[in-house]
Amino acid sequence: SWMAVQVTVLPSPRCLFDDPVQIRVAGLLPQQAVTLRASLVDESGELFQAHARYRAGSSGELDLSRSPALGGSYSGVEPMGLLWSLKSKAPYKRLAKRNVLTPFCVDFEVYEGHGDMSRLLGKCTNERWFLGEGVKRISVREGRLKATLFLPPGSGPFPGLIDLYGSGGGLVEYRASLLASRGFVTLALAYMAFEDLPAMPEILELGYFEEAVNFLRKQQQVKDTGIGVLGLSKGADLALSMATFLPGIKAAVSISGIGFNSFIPLRGDGFTVPPHPYDLGRIKTSDESGLVDFSEVLDDHRDPATWDCHIPMERSSAKFLFLSGLDDTNWKSDLCCRDAVQRLQRYGREVEFCSYPGAGHLLEPPYLPLCQASIHKVFGMLVSWGGQWREHAKAQEDAWHRIQAFFWQHL
Repeated sequence: SWMAVQVTVLPSPRCLFDDPVQIRVAGLLPQQAVTLRASLVDESGELFQAHARYRAGSSGELDLSRSPALGGSYSGVEPMGLLWSLKSKAPYKRLAKRNVLTPFCVDFEVYEGHGDMSRLLGKCTNERWFLGEGVKRISVREGRLKATLFLPPGSGPFPGLIDLYGSGGGLVEYRASLLASRGFVTLALAYMAFEDLPAMPEILELGYFEEAVNFLRKQQQVKDTGIGVLGLSKGADLALSMATFLPGIKAAVSISGIGFNSFIPLRGDGFTVPPHPYDLGRIKTSDESGLVDFSEVLDDHRDPATWDCHIPMERSSAKFLFLSGLDDTNWKSDLCCRDAVQRLQRYGREVEFCSYPGAGHLLEPPYLPLCQASIHKVFGMLVSWGGQWREHAKAQEDAWHRIQAFFWQHL
């Protein structure tokens, strides 16, 4: 007798993108060999897929939180493996959400056998949202600011965060929208390569970032006890600079940052922090893939000639959290972080840090798949970011919990 095969996503087929889910299959034959496939089409029409081979239990059921994958995109017990191992057909694509008002829809399909995937047995769709129920998205063009404000539902008061992405520029909203869905008023801030902001500014003004702080502090739902800032890559050193030079910032998170001002001079009130010296002649380009390795571009950070590019974080009363991947091939973020952490500790400052073996440069919210290389929007080159799939996925989950716990603690 033929039973319909049911694929279910628990607790609900609708969730936030950073929610873990339980994927179950029922109605299989005892010990039946099947292949599970996940498919997601991004907003540019790029198809991302992952698959894994499984064998049903004696009752004809599969539960991905307990059943081991026998190979495919990953192996072993990986409840969220079908998501974090998603890969595009065309190489070197980065999965990122452009419009946070719509979900990513992931199709989970079950095929018979471990072979050609010709017979579909059952399927379901998981809607993964970036904006929680009742979270408001507000476009901000006030003064010089180019930003998007996300407000959790209710009157709060909530801790306030400023969220900065890297030198690829643009206005990146998906991490900010997820943080707002978790109870933070979050301002995603653009600072280069967006609208009339130049792709490679000759100088960045600290005053611009101060405007963002003042804007956020005057929102009535924001707690008046100080705000937090987090940044990835170039955004990380900007977050550290804001915590150092601007009042009112109580907590800063550096994700894959270096503790130095990078690439663009930062002008404050009566001073300028020069960029860490670098030499693009040290770029290594791979002949076969055309991949660009930036990891040797920066001068040695222990050379005293680089010290005026240091962000003097020890002057700040903010709390700091540094997160980096040991397999970051963009720059040596871990070595630089260790130096920054030691310096802060010498000055008796409170600092936490975590370095993740096997994690690359792009430490993103959980379940976004590893991007080992992609076209850098500003440099126009195919840049290598590093990372190994499983380790990077675990690092993203851990980092996401740490970031939220850190801000809840200090704000």
